[in-house]
Amino acid sequence: MPRLLARCGAGVAMALALCLGAAPFAHAGQRAAAAAAAPLSSEAQQVAQWISSSKDNQGLPYLLVDKRAARVHVFNAAGVLQASSAVLLGLARGDHSVPGIGERPMSAIAPHERTTPAGRFVSEPGNNLQGEDIVWIDYDAAVSLHRVRTANAADRRLQRLASATAADNRISYGCVNVPQHFYDRNVAPVWGKKPGVIYVLPETQTAASFFGFGTARAH
Repeated sequence: MPRLLARCGAGVAMALALCLGAAPFAHAGQRAAAAAAAPLSSEAQQVAQWISSSKDNQGLPYLLVDKRAARVHVFNAAGVLQASSAVLLGLARGDHSVPGIGERPMSAIAPHERTTPAGRFVSEPGNNLQGEDIVWIDYDAAVSLHRVRTANAADRRLQRLASATAADNRISYGCVNVPQHFYDRNVAPVWGKKPGVIYVLPETQTAASFFGFGTARAH
């Protein structure tokens, strides 16, 4: 199924397995997680409060992907914050995927189409063609959350994760990349085994208008 690799930005398949645990970058990954331990942005706090008051997560654990801050926040089913990390996101800014993009090869995806769609998604555990476990965010658009991949050294993905700014965290084909140890510790044990809810905050409008709390639902 072509969508398994369409937007993960991995490059050569064989190089994936070799690069996932590359030792020279271990310290960079650790710095990335430490740097992301800052409090939630004001908008992420608003979304978390809305979820808690409305029970929109329907008793499931959930993640908040804050695209503006380039961070992910992990909550348990009771709404208690468990962990946070820096993330890498789609190269292009925007809150919607191009129709049919999940069926296209990566080589046919233009730079301006490499978006991470915003929305409320019920996640699904899965695997890519190399057998690596991933978490599907939007299966039809081939967008998943997975461990950061370093097959293409020119992307400098680990360095981007470790930087102090969110300005350089836009590089993927749309998938959400997190440090390997963060995924193994905080994502795989829960979302890798059963469904959860993933909220991807918008960047072209407010979260309140997009998700519809305090105003009409906009998407």
